[in-house]
Parts: sequence; structure tokens; C-alpha cells
Amino acid sequence: MADQAKSFWAHLDDLKGHLVRIVAVVVVATVVGFGLKEWLFELVLAPSKGDFLSYRLLGQTLPTDGGPIVELINTGLATQFVIHLKVALYVGLLVALPYIIYSLFSFISPALYDHERRHSRHYVVGGYVMFLVGCALNYLVIFPFTFRFLAGYQVSSAVPNMISLESYTSTLLGMTLVMGALFEIPIVCALLARLGVLHHQQMVRSRRYAIVIALVVAALITPTGDPFTLMLVAVPIWMLYELGAWVVRGVEKSRNK
Repeated sequence: MADQAKSFWAHLDDLKGHLVRIVAVVVVATVVGFGLKEWLFELVLAPSKGDFLSYRLLGQTLPTDGGPIVELINTGLATQFVIHLKVALYVGLLVALPYIIYSLFSFISPALYDHERRHSRHYVVGGYVMFLVGCALNYLVIFPFTFRFLAGYQVSSAVPNMISLESYTSTLLGMTLVMGALFEIPIVCALLARLGVLHHQQMVRSRRYAIVIALVVAALITPTGDPFTLMLVAVPIWMLYELGAWVVRGVEKSRNK
């Protein structure tokens, strides 16, 4: 019992060490991001300008001479500082995420079998890559066109749009996290298939429901009302479902060998 207790406390100390190092890396990354204010907000505010990369690629540059599509304003005394800190923290977490994953995986990997460790490594790397792809898709395509539509929408010409910086950044960060999470669908499907909970035929039979759910989720994420923006979100979600079904089929074949 004494050896077991010692082993338990040793594992607890090991976990504490990993958590301390994770916090330290996140803090350092956040501080660096906070110090790069000009570069950071040039990146954050880029979709609000008429000459944003995505608009130029689609030939839809707005006549703003590279300026903002709509005026962004600040309405609180400390709001800009809080937003600066929040954006730096988000960026710090994103930059530190590979180390966080590596550190946690190195803590739990000794308790896994060799084949479990091999599969877990694939899921971890794949999950991180898919999350980044989802974030990039939102930043480059989904959010810019959503913002452009909503910023130009008016119930009356007597009510001009002046968007608060807080509203802009909260929407951008929120949509980015949601899209990053949605891109984990294939990874979750693979894990469920590995556990024997999800099967390929189930996903095939549920395809029609998946399409409806994709449209509903797209409508909730981008309540713009225009079919173009709706499809920008719904089609990737549906494709992720199809990719998940393909991955589940592959997992089933590997298990049956």
C-alpha cells in the first residue's frame, strides 16, 4: 500500500509539473502576443477592410480604398485594453496548443499500450491540424462575408451602422472557435468507431438528417439570411460528415483484418 501511495503521489507531482509548465508556456505566448499589438490587430481587423485578401480573390473588393467597410467604435473606458488582453490570450493558447497537447500526451502515454499510443498520436496530430483548418476557413471565408453582409444591412437609411470593437472581436473569436470545433467531427467519429459505438452504415442511413443539421447549424452560426453565406458554412459541415463516414469505414476495415 505504501508503494501504491508513493506511486500515486509521484504521478500527482508529475501532473502538477506538466500543468505548471503548460501555464508558463501559455503566459509567455500571451505576453509575446500582447507585445505585438500592431501586428496582432492588423491581423484581427483585416476582414473588416474592403481590400481583404478573400474579397480580392473573389473579385469583390469594396470601394473603400482599403479602409474599413464600416466604422468600428469603442464605447467603454477599459474595453480596448480588455479586448487586447483577450485576443492576446486566445492567440497565446493557439500558439501554445501543440505544447499543451504534447505535454498532456507525454503524461498519459506511459499508461497506454503500444498500439493505443500509436493511434492516440494520430488522433492528436489530426485533431490539431483539423482545428487549424477550421479556424483558417472561418477567418478567410466565413467571417469576412458574414461581417460584410451584417455590417451593410440596415432596416432604415436613418439608422447608420457603427459596430463596436467588442462586438466585432467577440463574433470573430466565437465563430473561429466554433468552426475549429466543428472540424473535429472526423476525429470524433474515428474515436467512436474505434470504441465500437459508431458504424459506417449508421452514418450512411443518417445522411439526410446530417444535411438538415448542417443547414440548421450554418443558420445559427451565420444568421445573415443570404443563401451564399449559408452554403459557405453548411457545405463544409456536410463534407466533414462525409469525411467522418469515410474515416469510420476505414477504422472498421482495419479492425476486421
